[in-house]
Amino acid sequence: MIIFPTSQLPSFPKRIISLVPSQTELLYNLHLNEEVIGITKFCIHPRQWFLSKKRIGGTKNINIKLINELNPDLIIANKEENDKLQIDELARHHNIWITDVKNLHDALQMIGDIGQLTGKQLEATNLTQQISKNFNQLIPTPQIPAAYLIWKDPYMTIGFDTFINDMMKKCGLNNIFSHKTRYPQITIEQIKQLNCRLVLLSSEPYPFKQEHANKLARLLPNCTICLVDGEYFSWYGSRLLDAPGYFNQLLQQLQFI
Repeated sequence: MIIFPTSQLPSFPKRIISLVPSQTELLYNLHLNEEVIGITKFCIHPRQWFLSKKRIGGTKNINIKLINELNPDLIIANKEENDKLQIDELARHHNIWITDVKNLHDALQMIGDIGQLTGKQLEATNLTQQISKNFNQLIPTPQIPAAYLIWKDPYMTIGFDTFINDMMKKCGLNNIFSHKTRYPQITIEQIKQLNCRLVLLSSEPYPFKQEHANKLARLLPNCTICLVDGEYFSWYGSRLLDAPGYFNQLLQQLQFI
Protein backbone atom coordinates (compact mmCIF):
# COMPACT_ATOMS: atom_id res chain seq x y z
CA MET A 1 0.00 0.00 0.00
CA ILE A 2 1.31 3.44 -0.85
CA ILE A 3 0.08 6.80 0.43
CA PHE A 4 0.53 10.03 -1.50
CA PRO A 5 -0.89 12.65 0.88
CA THR A 6 0.81 15.84 -0.23
CA SER A 7 2.21 15.45 -3.72
CA GLN A 8 2.82 13.10 -6.60
CA LEU A 9 5.85 10.89 -6.12
CA PRO A 10 8.70 11.77 -8.49
CA SER A 11 9.32 9.23 -11.24
CA PHE A 12 12.04 7.73 -9.06
CA PRO A 13 12.63 8.89 -5.47
CA LYS A 14 15.96 10.55 -4.71
CA ARG A 15 15.64 10.87 -0.92
CA ILE A 16 14.51 7.63 0.72
CA ILE A 17 14.16 6.79 4.41
CA SER A 18 13.76 3.15 5.45
CA LEU A 19 12.05 2.28 8.72
CA VAL A 20 12.55 -1.50 8.45
CA PRO A 21 15.90 -3.33 8.85
CA SER A 22 15.23 -6.12 6.34
CA GLN A 23 14.03 -3.62 3.75
CA THR A 24 17.05 -1.39 4.37
CA GLU A 25 19.29 -4.32 3.44
CA LEU A 26 17.14 -4.83 0.34
CA LEU A 27 17.63 -1.21 -0.74
CA TYR A 28 21.37 -1.71 -0.44
CA ASN A 29 21.23 -4.78 -2.67
CA LEU A 30 19.20 -2.79 -5.18
CA HIS A 31 22.15 -0.34 -5.37
CA LEU A 32 20.35 2.66 -3.88
CA ASN A 33 23.31 3.97 -1.90
CA GLU A 34 22.93 7.60 -2.95
CA GLU A 35 19.14 7.61 -2.64
CA VAL A 36 18.85 6.26 0.93
CA ILE A 37 19.39 9.12 3.39
CA GLY A 38 18.02 7.68 6.63
CA ILE A 39 17.65 4.35 8.46
CA THR A 40 16.72 3.10 11.94
CA LYS A 41 19.16 2.20 14.71
CA PHE A 42 18.21 -1.45 14.13
CA CYS A 43 19.25 -1.38 10.45
CA ILE A 44 22.56 -3.11 11.15
CA HIS A 45 23.04 -4.46 7.61
CA PRO A 46 24.97 -3.42 5.65
CA ARG A 47 27.61 -2.37 8.15
CA GLN A 48 28.77 0.61 6.11
CA TRP A 49 25.26 2.07 6.05
CA PHE A 50 24.82 1.50 9.78
CA LEU A 51 27.99 3.52 10.34
CA SER A 52 27.36 6.27 7.80
CA LYS A 53 23.62 6.84 7.26
CA LYS A 54 21.56 9.18 9.43
CA ARG A 55 19.70 7.22 12.11
CA ILE A 56 16.13 8.34 12.72
CA GLY A 57 15.32 6.37 15.89
CA GLY A 58 13.92 2.87 16.34
CA THR A 59 11.31 1.05 14.31
CA LYS A 60 8.62 1.88 16.86
CA ASN A 61 10.18 5.06 18.25
CA ILE A 62 10.71 7.23 15.18
CA ASN A 63 12.18 10.74 15.43
CA ILE A 64 9.52 12.51 13.39
CA LYS A 65 11.16 15.93 13.77
CA LEU A 66 14.42 14.63 12.30
CA ILE A 67 12.60 12.94 9.44
CA ASN A 68 10.81 16.18 8.62
CA GLU A 69 14.17 17.98 8.58
CA LEU A 70 15.61 15.37 6.19
CA ASN A 71 12.64 16.02 3.88
CA PRO A 72 12.42 12.59 2.17
CA ASP A 73 10.43 12.11 -1.00
CA LEU A 74 9.69 8.50 0.03
CA ILE A 75 9.50 6.65 3.35
CA ILE A 76 9.39 2.84 3.29
CA ALA A 77 7.61 1.31 6.30
CA ASN A 78 5.95 -1.94 7.34
CA LYS A 79 2.49 -2.55 8.78
CA GLU A 80 3.72 -4.81 11.59
CA GLU A 81 7.14 -3.40 12.43
CA ASN A 82 6.23 0.28 12.66
CA ASP A 83 3.81 2.16 14.91
CA LYS A 84 0.56 3.11 13.17
CA LEU A 85 0.14 6.44 14.95
CA GLN A 86 3.64 7.54 13.99
CA ILE A 87 3.15 6.41 10.39
CA ASP A 88 -0.15 8.30 10.23
CA GLU A 89 1.64 11.42 11.45
CA LEU A 90 4.39 11.05 8.86
CA ALA A 91 1.79 10.49 6.14
CA ARG A 92 0.48 14.01 6.73
CA HIS A 93 3.65 15.41 5.15
CA HIS A 94 5.46 12.65 3.26
CA ASN A 95 4.91 9.92 0.69
CA ILE A 96 4.91 6.52 2.40
CA TRP A 97 5.08 2.98 1.05
CA ILE A 98 3.74 0.50 3.61
CA THR A 99 4.49 -3.19 3.13
CA ASP A 100 2.64 -6.15 4.68
CA VAL A 101 4.67 -9.37 4.44
CA LYS A 102 3.42 -12.63 5.92
CA ASN A 103 5.01 -15.25 3.66
CA LEU A 104 7.57 -15.82 0.91
CA HIS A 105 5.09 -14.93 -1.83
CA ASP A 106 4.43 -11.56 -0.18
CA ALA A 107 8.17 -10.97 0.18
CA LEU A 108 8.86 -11.62 -3.50
CA GLN A 109 5.98 -9.32 -4.44
CA MET A 110 7.33 -6.62 -2.12
CA ILE A 111 10.81 -6.84 -3.66
CA GLY A 112 9.36 -6.48 -7.13
CA ASP A 113 7.19 -3.54 -6.09
CA ILE A 114 10.09 -1.67 -4.50
CA GLY A 115 12.22 -2.38 -7.56
CA GLN A 116 9.58 -0.84 -9.78
CA LEU A 117 9.05 2.09 -7.43
CA THR A 118 12.76 2.98 -7.31
CA GLY A 119 13.68 2.31 -10.94
CA LYS A 120 15.52 -0.91 -10.10
CA GLN A 121 13.21 -3.36 -11.87
CA LEU A 122 16.01 -5.41 -13.41
CA GLU A 123 17.89 -5.77 -10.13
CA ALA A 124 14.68 -6.71 -8.31
CA THR A 125 13.73 -9.29 -10.94
CA ASN A 126 17.17 -10.89 -10.80
CA LEU A 127 16.94 -10.97 -7.02
CA THR A 128 13.49 -12.58 -6.85
CA GLN A 129 14.43 -15.17 -9.47
CA GLN A 130 17.55 -16.17 -7.54
CA ILE A 131 15.64 -16.32 -4.24
CA SER A 132 13.01 -18.58 -5.83
CA LYS A 133 15.72 -20.81 -7.30
CA ASN A 134 17.46 -21.10 -3.93
CA PHE A 135 14.24 -22.02 -2.13
CA ASN A 136 13.59 -24.71 -4.72
CA GLN A 137 16.84 -26.30 -3.52
CA LEU A 138 15.71 -26.36 0.12
CA ILE A 139 15.41 -29.90 1.48
CA PRO A 140 12.57 -29.97 4.07
CA THR A 141 12.34 -32.28 7.07
CA PRO A 142 9.51 -34.85 7.45
CA GLN A 143 7.18 -32.54 9.40
CA ILE A 144 9.05 -32.32 12.69
CA PRO A 145 6.84 -30.87 15.50
CA ALA A 146 8.66 -27.69 16.48
CA ALA A 147 8.36 -24.47 18.46
CA TYR A 148 10.10 -21.17 17.72
CA LEU A 149 10.71 -18.95 20.74
CA ILE A 150 11.25 -15.20 20.36
CA TRP A 151 11.13 -14.08 24.02
CA LYS A 152 11.46 -15.25 27.61
CA ASP A 153 9.94 -14.12 30.92
CA PRO A 154 7.35 -14.81 29.64
CA TYR A 155 8.13 -17.22 26.84
CA MET A 156 6.64 -16.07 23.54
CA THR A 157 6.32 -17.84 20.21
CA ILE A 158 4.86 -17.25 16.75
CA GLY A 159 1.45 -18.08 15.29
CA PHE A 160 0.30 -19.11 11.83
CA ASP A 161 -0.06 -15.55 10.50
CA THR A 162 3.64 -14.65 10.69
CA PHE A 163 6.52 -14.68 8.24
CA ILE A 164 8.52 -16.91 10.60
CA ASN A 165 5.79 -19.53 10.46
CA ASP A 166 6.05 -19.62 6.67
CA MET A 167 9.82 -20.08 6.89
CA MET A 168 9.28 -22.98 9.30
CA LYS A 169 6.86 -24.54 6.82
CA LYS A 170 9.42 -24.18 4.04
CA CYS A 171 11.85 -26.12 6.27
CA GLY A 172 9.29 -28.87 6.79
CA LEU A 173 8.87 -27.93 10.46
CA ASN A 174 5.37 -28.25 11.90
CA ASN A 175 4.77 -25.26 14.17
CA ILE A 176 2.99 -26.71 17.20
CA PHE A 177 1.51 -23.29 17.92
CA SER A 178 0.11 -22.74 14.42
CA HIS A 179 -3.39 -22.72 15.93
CA LYS A 180 -2.52 -19.37 17.53
CA THR A 181 -2.14 -15.92 16.00
CA ARG A 182 0.73 -13.44 15.98
CA TYR A 183 3.04 -13.68 19.01
CA PRO A 184 1.33 -15.46 21.92
CA GLN A 185 2.68 -16.12 25.39
CA ILE A 186 3.20 -19.80 26.13
CA THR A 187 4.43 -22.08 28.91
CA ILE A 188 6.87 -24.98 29.13
CA GLU A 189 3.94 -27.23 30.02
CA GLN A 190 2.19 -26.34 26.76
CA ILE A 191 5.31 -27.27 24.80
CA LYS A 192 5.32 -30.65 26.54
CA GLN A 193 1.62 -31.26 25.97
CA LEU A 194 1.93 -30.63 22.22
CA ASN A 195 4.64 -33.31 21.85
CA CYS A 196 7.30 -30.94 20.59
CA ARG A 197 10.53 -32.50 19.28
CA LEU A 198 12.49 -29.38 18.37
CA VAL A 199 12.69 -25.95 20.04
CA LEU A 200 14.35 -23.16 18.09
CA LEU A 201 15.69 -20.26 20.15
CA SER A 202 15.96 -17.12 18.07
CA SER A 203 18.78 -14.58 18.26
CA GLU A 204 16.18 -11.79 18.04
CA PRO A 205 14.29 -9.95 19.36
CA TYR A 206 15.38 -11.71 22.56
CA PRO A 207 19.04 -12.74 22.26
CA PHE A 208 18.86 -16.35 23.45
CA LYS A 209 22.23 -17.79 24.50
CA GLN A 210 23.63 -21.23 25.31
CA GLU A 211 22.72 -20.83 28.98
CA HIS A 212 19.05 -20.53 28.00
CA ALA A 213 19.33 -23.58 25.76
CA ASN A 214 20.89 -25.57 28.60
CA LYS A 215 18.05 -24.62 30.95
CA LEU A 216 15.38 -25.61 28.43
CA ALA A 217 17.17 -28.88 27.73
CA ARG A 218 16.73 -29.78 31.40
CA LEU A 219 13.05 -28.75 31.36
CA LEU A 220 12.32 -30.45 28.02
CA PRO A 221 14.39 -33.67 27.97
CA ASN A 222 12.48 -35.07 24.99
CA CYS A 223 13.24 -32.04 22.80
CA THR A 224 16.23 -30.99 20.77
CA ILE A 225 17.06 -27.37 21.71
CA CYS A 226 18.82 -25.28 19.07
CA LEU A 227 20.03 -21.68 18.89
CA VAL A 228 19.23 -20.15 15.49
CA ASP A 229 19.96 -16.94 13.60
CA GLY A 230 16.67 -15.08 13.72
CA GLU A 231 17.53 -12.92 10.73
CA TYR A 232 17.19 -15.89 8.37
CA PHE A 233 13.76 -16.71 9.76
CA SER A 234 12.33 -13.19 10.01
CA TRP A 235 14.07 -10.86 7.53
CA TYR A 236 12.05 -10.77 4.32
CA GLY A 237 14.30 -8.75 2.02
CA SER A 238 17.50 -9.76 0.23
CA ARG A 239 18.50 -11.82 3.30
CA LEU A 240 16.25 -14.46 1.67
CA LEU A 241 19.03 -15.17 -0.83
CA ASP A 242 21.04 -17.02 1.81
CA ALA A 243 18.17 -18.32 3.95
CA PRO A 244 17.70 -21.68 2.14
CA GLY A 245 21.41 -22.49 2.44
CA TYR A 246 21.30 -21.66 6.14
CA PHE A 247 18.18 -23.79 6.63
CA ASN A 248 19.70 -26.77 4.80
CA GLN A 249 22.85 -26.58 6.91
CA LEU A 250 20.83 -26.25 10.12
CA LEU A 251 18.62 -29.23 9.37
CA GLN A 252 21.57 -31.38 8.37
CA GLN A 253 23.34 -30.53 11.64
CA LEU A 254 20.22 -31.54 13.54
CA GLN A 255 20.17 -34.84 11.63
CA PHE A 256 16.49 -34.53 10.80
CA ILE A 257 17.07 -35.19 7.08
